[in-house]
Amino acid sequence: MALENTIARYTPEQIETDRRVLELLSQTFGTASAASSEIINLEAILNLPKGTEHFIADLHGEDEAFRHILKNASGNIKRKVREIYGNEMRDSDIAQFCSLIYYPKQKLELIREEEEDLDDFYNITLHRLVKVLQSVSSKYTRSKVRKALPKEFAYIIEELLHETPGGESKQMYYNRIVETIISTGQADEFIIAICNVIQHLSIDRLHILGDIYDRGQGAHIIMDTLADYKGFDIQWGNHDALWMGAAAGNDSCIANVLRIALRYGNMDTLEEGYGINLVPLATFAMETYADDPCDVFRPRLEPGSAADNERSRSLLAKMHKAITVIQFKLEGALIDRYPDWKMSNRKLLGSISEDRKQITIDGQTYQMRDSFLPTVDSTDPYALTEDEKNLVDKLHRSFLISDKLRRHMTTMLDHGSIYNISNSNLMFHASVPLNSDGSLREITILDTSLKGKELMNAIGMLMRAAYNDDTPEEIRRYATDYYWYLWCGPDSPLFDKEKMTTFERYFIADKHTHDEPKGFYYILRDREEVVDGILDSFGVTGEHRHIINGHVPVKAGKGEQPVKANGKLMVIDGGFAKAYHTTTGIAGYTLVFHSRGFELVQHEPFSSTEEAIRLGTDIKSTTQLVELSKNRLRVRDTDKGEELQAQIDELRELLSAYRNGMIKPR
Repeated sequence: MALENTIARYTPEQIETDRRVLELLSQTFGTASAASSEIINLEAILNLPKGTEHFIADLHGEDEAFRHILKNASGNIKRKVREIYGNEMRDSDIAQFCSLIYYPKQKLELIREEEEDLDDFYNITLHRLVKVLQSVSSKYTRSKVRKALPKEFAYIIEELLHETPGGESKQMYYNRIVETIISTGQADEFIIAICNVIQHLSIDRLHILGDIYDRGQGAHIIMDTLADYKGFDIQWGNHDALWMGAAAGNDSCIANVLRIALRYGNMDTLEEGYGINLVPLATFAMETYADDPCDVFRPRLEPGSAADNERSRSLLAKMHKAITVIQFKLEGALIDRYPDWKMSNRKLLGSISEDRKQITIDGQTYQMRDSFLPTVDSTDPYALTEDEKNLVDKLHRSFLISDKLRRHMTTMLDHGSIYNISNSNLMFHASVPLNSDGSLREITILDTSLKGKELMNAIGMLMRAAYNDDTPEEIRRYATDYYWYLWCGPDSPLFDKEKMTTFERYFIADKHTHDEPKGFYYILRDREEVVDGILDSFGVTGEHRHIINGHVPVKAGKGEQPVKANGKLMVIDGGFAKAYHTTTGIAGYTLVFHSRGFELVQHEPFSSTEEAIRLGTDIKSTTQLVELSKNRLRVRDTDKGEELQAQIDELRELLSAYRNGMIKPR
């Protein structure tokens, strides 16, 4: 009967289909023995513990804090060290040991200056590091660990990892390896190598939920770090879209990028990171606003920064005002070009009184905080002067010729998307546009009404179209312009607020005009049925499924909770940007998803890399258990597990084909 069933299953059509697939597979696994070996290997992998995923959002250029969190794996490395050595090392020693793991090269330089018996230090430290590496690598295959090892030390590290120093002979063998590492002068390099592997294996996958750029001074450093990092993805935020638009040549995006940098006095990313020439803007600003104190546009500088002096403040304020006025003019032209965006209420230059003292918005008159606008013509307020046109052209060219900016945008596109689904978690930066009843809101793009997943897919394709050389010119122009809408448009899923009140914040003192009412997603996201509806619409399945997003900082200091909708939605923007610390009361969240479940790690402000190296200080973090699994999650419980199971099924088909003669061994 078994033979009859086997024969019956192979219809002529099925045989032909299977043959083509299996012939391809047989090119890799040419014998029944090879197919069997791979099945055994994959079945073993399925039973390993699930790798650790880290979710982080809204970095806003805070490169030091970001890199430290990567190095300490959101505190996970220190927890491992405490588990292993908590009974034999003091807290101060654990802090210094962890500092060595995070910053091995710099820490060793200090230790060499202070340590009296270096050989003894090396001996103790190498043994300790191997134990930590054994712990963090235990959930991976030998093959994966081997790939993470530096080539020059791979064999030796493998020997130390997989040799348990039990018994006299093994102990002598183990100790002799360590002694030889020290005697040959390789201890420093070996320690650095092991520490880097510990860092790498402590995070299996990194998810960044948008807003790498703006406010902080090190967005380019974050992008450099990611370019060398393995295993990450990005869900674009509106600040990322702003920079992507600027790099694509959208002048309104360029003006916004410059304005935000000048507002916070952080020019490093522009000048040092991407080589943007700001001399033309400085020259124009000094000439146009020579006698204007530009008090409203004084930058928000960190005390002690290089620009924290009166001369720099004055110049930055003039540049800030110059580009802000140009921004409003450029945006007015975009709003006129696309009336279907319904953003005419953002054209406010034309609402200023002729004497520049007052402005009328929605029938309400307000006093202008700054009335000196020499480049604004009351009869045609959105027209650029000749000098402004020349300046915009120069800035446009400076952005387009920046090779490093283009490389970073390529990284953003290669590793990014507008949303991502991984292991039953739906990730996006800000929102999915909703109606007041919680249903998906239809948005029109290029005369097509879309909602939910289809909307997000279309926007993602449109964003890529701006960078594709084969995109028709008309579509490419629209796609490039659309980046600005994604930055601040009311129905943008990357923004999802009624309006961005940039003009009002500069020119009107009444704070009621500064309000930016949020979309219905933010009003309804506490309701479990609304979250379930979104998850259903994206096809997210699983007993434990979630939405994870950032964008709007959680005001933890005022008691707001990041976990909502009965645990189905998690907001992980806790305010990495220093500018947000007083608002949120903390300095960011990291969500950690490991084989035991979800942990939300709440971080305090990071002091500095220098202090972390010198004093062993770490980011103080508080861990909150969000969801604990009844059984430890295995690789078979993940998306990767589904892929591996599909491979196993195909290999079993190939094995059967070899045995029944359908495919000949190679």
